[in-house]
Amino acid sequence: MAPRRTRLLATLAYYALFVGLGLTTGILGPTLPDLSRQTGSDLGSMGALFLLGSAGYTAGTVLGGRLFDRVRGHLLLGTAELLAAASVGLFPAAHRLGFLLCLAFSRGMAEGVINAGGNTLLLWMHGEKASPFVNGLHFCFGLGAFVSPLLVAKLVGVPGGFRFAYLGVAAFGVLAGMWILFLPGSPDPPEHAPPPPGRGPVRRGAPYGAIALGALYLFAYVGGEISFGSWIYSYAMALGVVAPAAAAVLTSAFWLSFTVGRATSVPVALRFAPRQVIPVALAACLFLSALLVGLPSSAGLLWAAAVGLGFCMAPLWPSGYTLAGQAVPMTAFASGLVLLGDSLGGMVLPSLTGKVMELAGSDHLSLSLPLLVFGTLLLCLFAFLGLRAAARGRPGA
Repeated sequence: MAPRRTRLLATLAYYALFVGLGLTTGILGPTLPDLSRQTGSDLGSMGALFLLGSAGYTAGTVLGGRLFDRVRGHLLLGTAELLAAASVGLFPAAHRLGFLLCLAFSRGMAEGVINAGGNTLLLWMHGEKASPFVNGLHFCFGLGAFVSPLLVAKLVGVPGGFRFAYLGVAAFGVLAGMWILFLPGSPDPPEHAPPPPGRGPVRRGAPYGAIALGALYLFAYVGGEISFGSWIYSYAMALGVVAPAAAAVLTSAFWLSFTVGRATSVPVALRFAPRQVIPVALAACLFLSALLVGLPSSAGLLWAAAVGLGFCMAPLWPSGYTLAGQAVPMTAFASGLVLLGDSLGGMVLPSLTGKVMELAGSDHLSLSLPLLVFGTLLLCLFAFLGLRAAARGRPGA
């Protein structure tokens, strides 16, 4: 294992990368109307940004899973971060939708490599003691996603203010990428441990059903989370219940409560198993999204739902991934397949949300986003029940 100081510096660098991931995730939603005006496109067409970004993210996840066994991890991570920063920095210069979509794809591809590499290298760096560090990594994502909408809100009213926000996020990415590039001690893949004694053989085809359930769980969860966090600004503005600056703060409030929820989930995970945490969090999310569907839209309801959903959604990703690891022998291959659900979830529903909101019109606009999120949570519940059954039936579990 690497010296303690090396592990500390590497861990902090990985955390900086995930703050950057959060910054780029949180900034897109509040700036969609500005990007729409900049490119002369309708708001519904902006959904293609999520589709192309997630397609690149999926490609980057697959590519990263293959490369990290062959290339020095810190070199690959630093290069990917610099590519992501360059793509984000060029967003304000994209006056054609086609160019903006190309930037979204390249940014997504770089971030897919960063996501795969950050999680993988952190596990290799800390071994069996990695669990709290992984929770901290995803807390940093929420922190970045909370800060960037606040940055946009501060610049509302400043001519071209959203451009300064993008340049600030890009500058942070350049600094983080340079830090990683010059960081020594890139961790090596651990040796494969032999199977525990006394555990019976597992049929070759048996895990694939559980892998599919794990991928479905992440697909549904990430689709709901990214859709709500990215479109709540435009949704609130279209309903006309909040002002532009307040809508940006509303987005930030969602990511702040999400960040607090991620921080809270660390001690909770030490005391309770995923099979106990997930149903409580899912039930709360379903209740809050049902309120948005059933009650008349108002600023107070949107604030309560955004804060509550952010907090209750926070433990669902790490708990679900851990539960999948209890149901499936989490080899690199299996982990990659499960994480593809994450990538595809961020691709499908967020890209459709804008079109759905546009087609819903003024009569049904208030139901569009809440119904989509409610549906993804129901799908998440179905996948959880299947994963729990698979975990119980796994030999030696």
